Amino acid sequence: MLAVKVHKRDAERTRRMLMELGALARGYAIKREGDFVLFPVMRPVEGFELIEASFERLERRPHSYREVVEVPDDVRPLLPSSFDIVGDIAIIELPEELMPYGRAIGEAILKAHSHIKAVFAKGSAVSGEYRVRELIHLAGERRTETTHRENGIKLRLDVARVYFSPRLATERMRVFRMAREGEVVFDMFAGVGPYSILLAKKAGTVFACDINPWAVRYLEENRKLNRVSNVIPILGDVRGIAGQLKADRVVMNLPKFAREFLREAITSTKKGGVVHYYGFSHEEDLFGEHERIILETAEELGMGVKILGRRKVRPYAPRQFNIAIDFMVL
Repeated sequence: MLAVKVHKRDAERTRRMLMELGALARGYAIKREGDFVLFPVMRPVEGFELIEASFERLERRPHSYREVVEVPDDVRPLLPSSFDIVGDIAIIELPEELMPYGRAIGEAILKAHSHIKAVFAKGSAVSGEYRVRELIHLAGERRTETTHRENGIKLRLDVARVYFSPRLATERMRVFRMAREGEVVFDMFAGVGPYSILLAKKAGTVFACDINPWAVRYLEENRKLNRVSNVIPILGDVRGIAGQLKADRVVMNLPKFAREFLREAITSTKKGGVVHYYGFSHEEDLFGEHERIILETAEELGMGVKILGRRKVRPYAPRQFNIAIDFMVL
């Protein structure tokens, strides 16, 4: 194969020039021989020493696991187009028809994504007091603990013992941008701290509550990992804590049951404070029912609220969405 031979001190300049000329042959490993570097080229390039050389062909990493997975053609259309990545662990939702090919799917994900070290399938829906799900190991390492990075923070967690969704990273940053310096924040369902640790960069104090002891254990670890001293982890039912503190900002990231804790949220919010409420809704009425319950709860408490904003956060199920409503307590 034709190659350009240059001294190593000129290698980077030459590489850029060959790329600009469109002469560099892609898919081959650049070769080093003593003080010289050999670049594979597709045609003669004027001004360079040209020689014949052999090069090792590089294996192209697939863009998607679906390019390389081996499953029967009749089930191939069922392959999910996406999956969650938490740290270096992939969690995929497979229809029943694909479960017999779980190992092949897991191996394909590992092949397509070099940073993923373990692959699991969702074995159940999120359920129970601790909001966790069963996971089925498909391929890679048999571990469920990892370190996830988002929005400039690190979160240590065990995906089998705590609830965590990487798909809410954008929403967490939205709330962070709304927060003001020095606020008191009450994170009612804190988990391992994705809201709390991030908001601690602005807040004066963050009270972070969760009923899951594993979540609070990791929250403690993440407080140290991110060097934030203004997060106060609280293990327990939020009903026993609400009303004992008054916050400028309250986060209610429990979309399935948040409406059941509105009294606790409103009584824990200072006048002029903001509540970030999350829920699940059908597309035919995304916000109406939730807003009605918010207004009725405030009225029962003899307080007022003002809706500040509403948005679709992400799809949750067919024709259903995870929604957010921001409201101020008056």
